[in-house]
Amino acid sequence: MIHVTDNTRRVAIIGGGITGLSAAFYLQEQAKLHHYPLEIVLLEGSHRLGGKLQTLRKDGFIIERGPDSFIDRNHTVLDLATKLGIDHDLVQTANAKTYIAVNNKELQPVPKNTILGIPTQIKPFMASNLVSWSGKVRATADWILPPSRIDGDQSLGKFMRRRFGEEFVQNLIEPFLSGVFSGDIDELSLQATLPTLLQYEQETGSVMRGMRRELTSMDPRTFTEEHNAFSVQTFTNGMDIIVDALADAFNGQLMKGVRVQSIKKSNDRVCLALNNKSKLLVDGVVIATPHQAAQKLFSEQQLLQDLKSIPSNTVASVSMIFKDETLPEFDGTDVYMSRNSDYSLTSVTNETMKFPHIAPKGYTLLNCYIGRTGDAAIVELSDSEIEKTVIEDLKQLSGVTEQPVETVVSRWKDSMPQYTIGHIDRIKHAKKELYEAFPTVRLAGNSYEGISLPKCIEQGMKNAEELLDELFK
Repeated sequence: MIHVTDNTRRVAIIGGGITGLSAAFYLQEQAKLHHYPLEIVLLEGSHRLGGKLQTLRKDGFIIERGPDSFIDRNHTVLDLATKLGIDHDLVQTANAKTYIAVNNKELQPVPKNTILGIPTQIKPFMASNLVSWSGKVRATADWILPPSRIDGDQSLGKFMRRRFGEEFVQNLIEPFLSGVFSGDIDELSLQATLPTLLQYEQETGSVMRGMRRELTSMDPRTFTEEHNAFSVQTFTNGMDIIVDALADAFNGQLMKGVRVQSIKKSNDRVCLALNNKSKLLVDGVVIATPHQAAQKLFSEQQLLQDLKSIPSNTVASVSMIFKDETLPEFDGTDVYMSRNSDYSLTSVTNETMKFPHIAPKGYTLLNCYIGRTGDAAIVELSDSEIEKTVIEDLKQLSGVTEQPVETVVSRWKDSMPQYTIGHIDRIKHAKKELYEAFPTVRLAGNSYEGISLPKCIEQGMKNAEELLDELFK
């Protein structure tokens, strides 16, 4: 049993992914700022930090096994990177041209000035071949349709279809959003995934009008050359350098290969039972694990039962290296597949075109993603079978005939939590009951309030601040 002094408060962070590491950083920062006597213990069940942020560096290639980039709308990553002294390593995409494969036909470019499949300018959209003339007319009805009067949550797909029509959603919006969330837009919650769209509709009477208004009213600093709010960014030497920087900045106790098996009360403190048969007595906890693991920590108390109803999808990324001369010429950085296509792929990213520095000259690195709702079985295939499937899709998609120089398959089982209808209410209820039973225990991570890198960092910061307020009020 590890004890603390009468004056010091000890906080345990369970999970050493980006959320847990961010929580540790902001706990340290705020404790130093306010002169709080604080000790932090970071527990990670595996023998490495970073969670899904994994970068493979080999022979001059930078291969991301997890997330390869991010969009930093609120400068969350930039602010943290600046504090860590790695902001100079941020780089935005050199090119960005997206295509969609519709009905297995020729690839069609996404109209310019399109965000998440939604056009912000009419002229480029009307010139596109992605949607028929009647589909375009129906989509522009968004400008005149009245706001919805639906009480409570609704599916992202239902909302989009009411605003833009079936064809537009099927050919343009669904491929984008299914790629972003790795899920079925007819099951995903509007309020939990893209609440700003509903806000646009309610405030301006139109999603497109609201989006244009936001773009024109944004602070000019948001569009600096280095850090455009809508640009895709990464770190020059790989996404996991932010993990390394956070680990270097951590000055608490780090316990790798140690898993928490249960959480119980111990008078006015919290007792963690560890898999090494020891116990850790703390004053507060930030649980930054997947929701499945978080729920099991309170099985004896029957808490967090709502988390059981959060589904998670299994995905895989297939990184393939080709010699340039073996690939057909193509100017796209990203290709998304519509649901009505026969592809096993959900999307393909030309990483080299997006970020030229990640591969030696003369080579192209493609990141191919497979696995969607209702098609998880493909991820269970062997590496060679997955590689064969991807090559067949690439052949049909772009005429690729040569085998890659090297292939790296990365599987992420049950790693993509799905924010289905009612998600916000489920999370609110789970956090409320947890607070009532354990006032100094917090939940954070991609299962709750956002799946992106910036959202996970924000959750780490928010929960650190809330917990300190609770401990030192």
